[in-house]
Amino acid sequence: MFDAAVGAASPAVCLPRYLKSITPPKGRTIVIGAGKAAASMAAAVEAHWHGEALEGLVVTRYDHGAATNKIEVIEASHPVPDNAGREAAKRILKQVQGLCEDDLVLALISGGGSALMALPAEGVSLEEKQAVNKALLKSGANIAEMNCVRKHLSAIKGGRLARAAAPARVVALMISDVPNDDLSVIASGPTVPDPSTREDALSVIAKYKIEAPQAVLNHLANPECETPKPGDPIFARVQNILIATPQGSLEAAASVAQKAGFTPCILGDLEGESRDVALVHAGIAKQIALHGQPFSPPVAIISGGETTVTVRGNGKGGRDAEFLLGLMLALEGFGGISAIACDTDGIDGVETNAGAIMGPESFMRAQKANIDLKAMFANNDAFSAFEALGDLVVTGPTRTNVNDFRAILVPKRI
Repeated sequence: MFDAAVGAASPAVCLPRYLKSITPPKGRTIVIGAGKAAASMAAAVEAHWHGEALEGLVVTRYDHGAATNKIEVIEASHPVPDNAGREAAKRILKQVQGLCEDDLVLALISGGGSALMALPAEGVSLEEKQAVNKALLKSGANIAEMNCVRKHLSAIKGGRLARAAAPARVVALMISDVPNDDLSVIASGPTVPDPSTREDALSVIAKYKIEAPQAVLNHLANPECETPKPGDPIFARVQNILIATPQGSLEAAASVAQKAGFTPCILGDLEGESRDVALVHAGIAKQIALHGQPFSPPVAIISGGETTVTVRGNGKGGRDAEFLLGLMLALEGFGGISAIACDTDGIDGVETNAGAIMGPESFMRAQKANIDLKAMFANNDAFSAFEALGDLVVTGPTRTNVNDFRAILVPKRI
């Protein structure tokens, strides 16, 4: 099921059919992009573009590169920006400036692009932006809140890339990694009007008690830092196209489950604390197993989206491993239930695994091995728990990203 979810969002699979609908320009075709899927998207463009010569560059996460001939691929840090990402963003911005109406900017945008294409606004240093980003990642803020702040501290995101490219035609091909497929949130919407405001960004900082540097607060207090809004004429020649979504991947996984004899129950894209989402999933699984409601087992409970983790301990682990450990503790081996929780990009947080898998016997194995799951959970150390059990899922970078994938198999009771 996980393989099917990832495969449905592979640029080699989903990008070519959209590329065919783009009319090549009379002038130049400039390809730029940012995100965990940017390199594989660039490779797919090179393989299927039906116009004249291509040029440009994209930036992706370290170890997420792909072989290209005409489009340069740069690797940078994620989730905390680094100098490589800043320099790539500078070059991308320069690539799209000075173009004319006969030119086309083909923007390849996917999740992770916000941190990877990091060009701080004037008056804000990279170090100051890094400090805010690190604090937000640990705060429990959701992706929309984090990207609201990022957009208002950026010289390229929140529609500013589209402003720089005008009057050229801009077509953005986008892989969504956000709940509700909000275009303005995907990679902080470099080609999309931004409905959020600098006041919203300040509210996020206040809500999560972020100790922001004074330069950041001064910048957000200045009305000139505001992003381009819906209705701005700079977007008249901009087209944003979704080519892959979390829902599409969940449906691909559901098809696999159905063929295996499990009734799929897609809960959709979910947000919230990983451990809280785990409790809800455990409750649904028990209701199905015990009472056959709302579906009679065997059932596959499937969900996606992006949960958050408010870090209180000093352990290792991403949001998917934390979810799964919370689920295991809530179920305690109940009903022969199995589950998987992985990030579709192949990296759960900052660790080396995509996530983890849980079998009906995992809880009992942990008890026999004297693995203190509750202590590890309290310490945000889910990675170590599943490492000790040998239940980590390690795929390496998948070079796409439609965010979390969770599946719980509730078997028929005997």
